[in-house]
Amino acid sequence: MAVVCASILFSGCAHEFNQVYKSADYDYKYEYAKECFAKQKYQRAATLLQDVVTMMKGTENAQESVYMLGMSEFCLRDYETASEWFKKYHQSYPKGVYAEMASYYVGESLYMSTPEPRLDQTATVSAIAAYQEYLDLYPDAQMKDEAQSRLIELQDKLVKKELLSAQLYYNLGTYFGNCLTGGSNYEACIITAQNALKDYPYSSMRENFALLIMKSKFELAEQSVESKRVDRYRDAEDECYGFINEYPDSKDRKVAERYINTCKKYTGEADGESNQEMNNN
Repeated sequence: MAVVCASILFSGCAHEFNQVYKSADYDYKYEYAKECFAKQKYQRAATLLQDVVTMMKGTENAQESVYMLGMSEFCLRDYETASEWFKKYHQSYPKGVYAEMASYYVGESLYMSTPEPRLDQTATVSAIAAYQEYLDLYPDAQMKDEAQSRLIELQDKLVKKELLSAQLYYNLGTYFGNCLTGGSNYEACIITAQNALKDYPYSSMRENFALLIMKSKFELAEQSVESKRVDRYRDAEDECYGFINEYPDSKDRKVAERYINTCKKYTGEADGESNQEMNNN
């Protein structure tokens, strides 16, 4: 019996919605859409608002209709569409009642659609720009702390993307299938990691990049032709010392020390130190 009653009730609600949707009374449609939104029936609200939003232009309900449509799409998790409506609101009503929150939700919508770090980060860059614009426009914004937190999280995602790219080059090692135009994977790893350190100097992943640079320079020296070997071992050795100086308590310090010992065999410093010890004796 309960199932039958629920079915009748649902059928009645659907019939009512269809009647409203087919109505030519746009004010009635709008009020019904507001009621649906208040009851969290976002799909119905969005369907009606898409039909009336143009007709509301120039009326006292114009601002609210656009903002409410954006929020309906956001709650439906159609973040791309939501961001477009929030942008439209802010462009049309830069000093409107909902202008600040519309600006925030442009960034929030883009944030919700950002992919995992290993994928293309175009959406992440767009979200960062949106949040930054929000903070620039509203320095005392209501959602300031949330926006700043999102910015840090999104920037970390970009750093992670670069770290994954650098790590991939390192892992490819001596494979030359992707180096048809010259260079090597170790060189590509070094360049990618160095650029990341320049772009994100305060990242919590600095040590990870520094470690990849050190390891790549050592491997590059190991794989070098005779004419470049000494110079590359010297460069690797300097990188190892730099790593130890910057991260003296690193769990990878022993790796750096092991590399240094190997490098000295080629740079001549080991022989020099042995001779000095012999003279002292």
